[in-house]
Amino acid sequence: MKVKLKGKYVIYCDNDNHRLLEDGEVVYENDTIIYVGKGYDGQVDEVMDVGESIISPGFIDLDALGDIDHDAIHVEQPATKSKNLLWSQEYVEAGPQEFFTEEEEAFKSLYAYSQLILNGVTTAMPITSVFYKKWAETYEELEAAVHNAGKLGLRVYLGPSYQYGIREVTPEGDTRVTFKIEQGEAGLQRAVDFVKKYDNAYDGLVKGMLAPERIETQTEESLIQTKKYSEELNCLIRLHAAQGAFEYNEIKRLYNKTPIRYLYDIGFLDKTTAIPHVCCTAESMGDLEKYGSDLELIKETGATVIHCPLVIGRHGEAINSFARYREKGINMAMGTDTFPPDFFQNIRTATILSRLLSKKVEGSTYADLFRAATIGGANFLGREDLGRIKPGAKADMIVVDLSQFHIGNIDDPFRTMCLTASGSDIKMSIINGRVVMKDRQIPGINLEELKEKGQKYYNKLKQSYVVRDYQQLGEEKLFTPALQEYK
Repeated sequence: MKVKLKGKYVIYCDNDNHRLLEDGEVVYENDTIIYVGKGYDGQVDEVMDVGESIISPGFIDLDALGDIDHDAIHVEQPATKSKNLLWSQEYVEAGPQEFFTEEEEAFKSLYAYSQLILNGVTTAMPITSVFYKKWAETYEELEAAVHNAGKLGLRVYLGPSYQYGIREVTPEGDTRVTFKIEQGEAGLQRAVDFVKKYDNAYDGLVKGMLAPERIETQTEESLIQTKKYSEELNCLIRLHAAQGAFEYNEIKRLYNKTPIRYLYDIGFLDKTTAIPHVCCTAESMGDLEKYGSDLELIKETGATVIHCPLVIGRHGEAINSFARYREKGINMAMGTDTFPPDFFQNIRTATILSRLLSKKVEGSTYADLFRAATIGGANFLGREDLGRIKPGAKADMIVVDLSQFHIGNIDDPFRTMCLTASGSDIKMSIINGRVVMKDRQIPGINLEELKEKGQKYYNKLKQSYVVRDYQQLGEEKLFTPALQEYK
């Protein structure tokens, strides 16, 4: 099957840089792009003219929302109640329970992956919360995620998360990490078994990866074992680290090192390792003189930073800064992490935060962030055939509609897209040569039904916080309404 896609603009790749072509054509055969340019005169089986739109490489989301997001509960919770959203010591000692049925846990990835596709994500490395889990992700829910991704046609890198410890709050209000080593060891083995079974499933759309939970919930031995299995299985690792003050200070307390220095010293950091967030470094925490540069260690090892600006910006954090990390020569990728998984929101947020901190435009332009959301992610994955529109690349493309009134006047079409478009302006998504979304509809998926089920899931998720609260405040006191008495 040979298809010609025509549009007012095409973002194509030339010498590993994105360029803009006006009145362009992209021809793909089966799952691979064979031509980019104008006036293709070869025979094709189908022509799709998308009009006043930009044909763009799809986004690569390396910290992609894989469930029903809980951040609406956390985002404006006052500091005096932040600990109430964690697990209480009493809850941990009594034995955590699964709040959702196997069917509900299978549903959540279908809901989340549909959201990703509607927002132009063509390759995802999903993450789900363990706040409401018995301990970590189960083998069964990741099996369901494999089949949901295969059904939808989403390219994914998957593996069940595992953790050896969990943050808990004591009756006195102190936060600490408590460990259950057997749970962690069983989780790591589940992850290894999963990669062995599902790597390259659905004709290569599904790839296995290792997803240890946050650094403070791992042991040194578990991290060393993770790296060992990564080498044996030839798969990638994503580990959340250097993302918050509690974790940063906990690693310092245990090892007298920053989280990044600790990972470096145990041989964890290399080109197969990606770290989301990385906003708490020796540089940003005032420890540069004592511990040395964390950014230099990341650069030296070739590890990737996954920048998730929207979620950390909501909580008053920022990396200092995207431009600085980029200038250091660090491979920068992007993740959405939270709802909505809208890359245009993330790109705009990232440029604002970076420019505020670096006091310049250079290094944090829309093009710089767009590159991180496409080529930067592909580089971490070791995939020169992703994140780019060029002959030989996979036919992973999205179509962004520029014809609507709210887009406004078009200056530079690419800049206008990044400045005013949103995920809802994406009207077509093609993954591996398959049209997985057209005119905001996903074949075989009833979005209204998903929405209804998703709300029921969320309502149940919210109730799980009431059970775990160390002060047992109850629903009315625990959840503060957005509109309340003005003070």
